[in-house]
Amino acid sequence: MTKRDIGLFVLVAVLLVGTGLLQSWNAALYILNYGLISAVMALGVNMQWGYAGLFNIGVMGFTALGGLAVVLVAMAPVGAAWSAGGSHVLLALAVGLGVILGAIQIWRRVGRGALRGLAMVVWLVAGFFIYRAIFDPAVSAIEAIDPAATGYLGGLGLPVLLAWPVGALFAAGAAWVIGKTALGLRADYLAIATLGIAEIIIAVLKNEDWLSRGVKNVNGIPRPVPYEVDLQASAAFVEKAQALGLDPTTASTIFVKLLYAGLFAVVLIALLWLSEKALKSPWGRMMRAIRDNETAAAAMGKDVTRRHLQVFVLGSAICGLAGAMMITYDSQLTPGSFQPLRFTFLIWVMVIVGGSGNNWGAVLGGFLIWFLWVQVEPLGAWFMGAITSGMADGSALKTHLLDSVAHMRLLTMGVVLLVVLRFSPRGLIPER
Repeated sequence: MTKRDIGLFVLVAVLLVGTGLLQSWNAALYILNYGLISAVMALGVNMQWGYAGLFNIGVMGFTALGGLAVVLVAMAPVGAAWSAGGSHVLLALAVGLGVILGAIQIWRRVGRGALRGLAMVVWLVAGFFIYRAIFDPAVSAIEAIDPAATGYLGGLGLPVLLAWPVGALFAAGAAWVIGKTALGLRADYLAIATLGIAEIIIAVLKNEDWLSRGVKNVNGIPRPVPYEVDLQASAAFVEKAQALGLDPTTASTIFVKLLYAGLFAVVLIALLWLSEKALKSPWGRMMRAIRDNETAAAAMGKDVTRRHLQVFVLGSAICGLAGAMMITYDSQLTPGSFQPLRFTFLIWVMVIVGGSGNNWGAVLGGFLIWFLWVQVEPLGAWFMGAITSGMADGSALKTHLLDSVAHMRLLTMGVVLLVVLRFSPRGLIPER
């Protein structure tokens, strides 16, 4: 890293410290923790785009799968729901998988012609009706079990940290299925395919209440760190907080956020170290050669499609890991909150502004863009209030300016992106 690169990271640190001093340390730690998670997401996207030139705009879907893994691993099982229809749901899913595998075998073994088409139609239609006959009654029975509090199967009741690698595996599995079908497409078609599949994943999470409670959300996800109320009930913690001149309530919140920051930092540092090793290895040089000229790389004997699939799966797994970290930090899964603007567009801005192809640049972009995303709206409200303070109440211009505060985030992201692309087209920390 150059002195300029170090200076940019120091600038981000100064912004965080300034937030702590001028606003509150709770706000600064909130930005820090989400900055760490965003940096992990940016590393995943940078691996796909910066290493291999794969245009994936379905980041939202892989992140959501990581969040789903937290629910399925960490939440306690709902015994009544399992008794009502859990076994039948598993049977229906097994039937559905069998139908898909059977269709593949028919396609492979039956020769081309009308017979293969007819066999496929009969098999799939029959399989669909059998699947629905088993699945629908079971789902209705599960969702009828105390729908206000549960209405779903729950999870395995395991430690929540185990859900993080499981979230990465969920996203990697989905990426493998998508990659096997979509990576042969041209870049723009790949982007459309990944966006469409991400929307399908979110639609499933919103509508399949038996799996994730849908839009009713899953709350109370277990934590890997203590709860604030438990710390406030601890005489030893209260004594230490008072010795430092802190209110026990504020001290407990700060302490919990610091513990989360430590966990997230360990993950980010490990991924950054591994990513740097991979980028500088023969594998990394091969991926960049494929990115820059696929035809030349293929002529040298490189299996371009296989390598694309490999890096697509790896990058998606990192996004799934970040999704699991985020849902653990929030302690709730809210499928309705997964929006392309937040979980795809913003991550791409982080990678482009930071410097695609450079892992340090992706991390810098994650912190810097998230800081701006959080702080721009309150600063915009203050700014608009200041410039309209002398205007008459009810003025059309004053009303328009105050109503525009809600759009300050999008305006700022666009301006930052344009300025960086104009004066540093390869990002703040460009690929060397």
